[in-house]
Amino acid sequence: MPNDIVQARPEFVRVVAPSGYGVVEKPLTVWEKFFNNGALRKALLLGLLAAAWQIYATSLDNALLFPKFSSTLAAFYEALISGTLVARAWFSIKVLLQGYAAGILLAALLTAFAITSRIGTELLETLTSMFNPLPAIALLPLALIWFGLGNASLVFVLIHSVLWAVALNTHSGFLSVSHTLRMVGRNYGLSGPRYVAKILIPAAFPSILTGMKIGWAFAWRTLIAAELVFGVSSGSGGLGWFIYENKNQLEIPNVFAGLFSVIIIGLVVENLLFQTLEKRTVRRWGMQS
Repeated sequence: MPNDIVQARPEFVRVVAPSGYGVVEKPLTVWEKFFNNGALRKALLLGLLAAAWQIYATSLDNALLFPKFSSTLAAFYEALISGTLVARAWFSIKVLLQGYAAGILLAALLTAFAITSRIGTELLETLTSMFNPLPAIALLPLALIWFGLGNASLVFVLIHSVLWAVALNTHSGFLSVSHTLRMVGRNYGLSGPRYVAKILIPAAFPSILTGMKIGWAFAWRTLIAAELVFGVSSGSGGLGWFIYENKNQLEIPNVFAGLFSVIIIGLVVENLLFQTLEKRTVRRWGMQS
């Protein structure tokens, strides 16, 4: 073979000039830090709403029709210091917790029966189709006949408010659990209550939590509306009855103070209780961003 002349191929070396820059981080301004904080943003929105309330009430200049925000705060403070508002709020919360807990328990039993049998599924679908569109407050006259004027009637309508929302969302969450997780549970020999508790509930917890939020909102609205209708039980009443009494006495700032209390309790439950539960469960598990 002829001797081929092999020429050396020149090497190409790219020389990178050393850079004195590392990871560049732009310092955030005060406004950027502020708007990155969700709690501060919500506080700003609430402050803007309060300012709009004050401006509109001042321009209207009719305390009997729409009191100022400052007058509402003063009435709220006086009722809080006197203990009246605290006692009424605690009365409502106690009744609400009884109905809410009973509704969640019944929803859990009904959904567990539905997910483990075809008859249970058909029963849940039939009952929710019948009773979910029915407003809970519409059952109040029957509750008064069956249970009398007292907490039992309130608890009955609260159970109706909570039961169907929680059951529907829980059942929907159970149905959305992947077949892979279901097969994992079966391979581990899980069945019945253990299968529901260890496989279905953790996988479906975002839907369950959504149902609990909806059930809470429905129950809180129903309770205040029911107390506005009759409200008194054993010589006392809750926030709804506090609003109704002050309306009859034309103490409109106190009426708004009662409504303000309802809003505050709703915000506390939503932003402290449910958000804390969500952070420690579905967000911690990587099921939500």
